[in-house]
Amino acid sequence: MAARSPLAAVKKFVADLVLWQLFVGGLAAGVAAGAVFDGTQKDVVTAVGGIVALITGSRIAKKPKIKAFLSRPGTLWFLFLFNGGTAVAMYFTMDGVKGVIAAAMMGLVSLGAAGGIVAGHRKRAEAEAVVSARV
Repeated sequence: MAARSPLAAVKKFVADLVLWQLFVGGLAAGVAAGAVFDGTQKDVVTAVGGIVALITGSRIAKKPKIKAFLSRPGTLWFLFLFNGGTAVAMYFTMDGVKGVIAAAMMGLVSLGAAGGIVAGHRKRAEAEAVVSARV
């Protein structure tokens, strides 16, 4: 791999910094909008903050180091169990539509992690089958 120029390294650093700032800002707007805004404004800021966090979070998750971390079996099991438990707790402790929606979203994250666990298990089983067939 060719060495990166100092200008390219600075550009990458700034781009990553802006991406992480947008992610954290979106999360903060989604969570703390009620402390600053009321009514429709609060709903709009919460929705836009959630969308910004979702888009930037998915871009961050595609980075090689983050993707490798999120693909590890231990990480997937943690995400599956933690988010599944949180979904159940949210369903029983939060009232109304917000509780159902929050529980459903956490449940989707848990199901996504479960899909990653199953896919990883299948890949390992196929790789073991190929190795044992060679022997």
